[in-house]
Amino acid sequence: MFERPASGERAILVQLDLGQGAIDERLSELKLLVLSAGASVEAVVQGKRAAPDPKLFAGSGKVQEIGEALRAHEADIVIFNHALSPAQQRNLERQLECMVIDRTALILDIFAQRARSHEGKLQVELAQLEHLSTRLVRGWSHLERQKGGIGLRGPGEKQLETDRRLLGNRVKMLKSRLAQIEKQRKVRRRARERRDVLSVSLVGYTNAGKSTLFNALTKAGAYAADQLFATLDTTSRRLYVGGASVVLSDTVGFIRDLPHALVAAFRATLEETVQADLLLHVVDSASEDRDAQIAAVNEVLAEIGAADVPQVLVWNKIDLTRAEPAVERGDCGNIRRVFLSARTGEGLDLLREALAEAAQQTFHEDAGRESGTVDELPSQS
Repeated sequence: MFERPASGERAILVQLDLGQGAIDERLSELKLLVLSAGASVEAVVQGKRAAPDPKLFAGSGKVQEIGEALRAHEADIVIFNHALSPAQQRNLERQLECMVIDRTALILDIFAQRARSHEGKLQVELAQLEHLSTRLVRGWSHLERQKGGIGLRGPGEKQLETDRRLLGNRVKMLKSRLAQIEKQRKVRRRARERRDVLSVSLVGYTNAGKSTLFNALTKAGAYAADQLFATLDTTSRRLYVGGASVVLSDTVGFIRDLPHALVAAFRATLEETVQADLLLHVVDSASEDRDAQIAAVNEVLAEIGAADVPQVLVWNKIDLTRAEPAVERGDCGNIRRVFLSARTGEGLDLLREALAEAAQQTFHEDAGRESGTVDELPSQS
């Protein structure tokens, strides 16, 4: 009977080239994720395949190479920068005799460490349980045996079935609690709308500098660090720019191939983004992979229904690229991009002016729509 190996902190990383491109950037990102999770990178195994192997994902020869790296470096966990099926994960653990996790499980582990608010913890637990629900059969031998003994023999519910039922009940409870929290958020959002407050959400790739920019604008003192997923919980603060009232929200960072379970679990939090009047899309301008990061963020925004919310690109970290603070406008005269450094404060005044301009335009358009509605009412004689 298969007993699941214990986990550890000394990791062997596996990155295969399946034709998706940007392999060096993907591997660098994986290393940052592993370090953010608190593990050490002992070695990296790379390879190239036309398609994943159905049984072992990497193929028997590559798995043998991974096993040799495990023994040579005395590592105790293998991390694939890919999504593994439950069967592939089970087969790899049997052959390598160590814990094997995929990219999804790694990100879930980081989220579990970083969640601070009650809602954040509920969201992470929901995502973990939904990920676990497809993998119960692979891990623990006691789940596959009928319990015996006096009073316990005969037809009954196997432990595996019991765990699945209890897990399902827990998932329902978590979804119910999160739905209640979302109702409370909607009430607060409607109150802001009645007071003519511009709602602005910071979005962007993880580690692009969103929280640093949030602190620079609001003096909120939110946690910010040079690591992936430094903060998970949405934080909102009010600020005044050009006589206009703005509520600025700092949201969880995005990443390429973000697990769908996480997007679903954090949908309630990300609803703040969907309902925003304006998105400040923070970009790490010093990153060579910034175009792919912008595309990854826009992909998640489309998935949650926020693709049509107006955006201003915030070209952050110009202190590293030696660019000058500036504002770039589109063909219609609207602000398209602001160049700044959240760390040094260069260009922050330009962003405040951009927010004031956006607030003025939004409230002017709202007033115009309201007056237009009045004008279209039929006259009574």
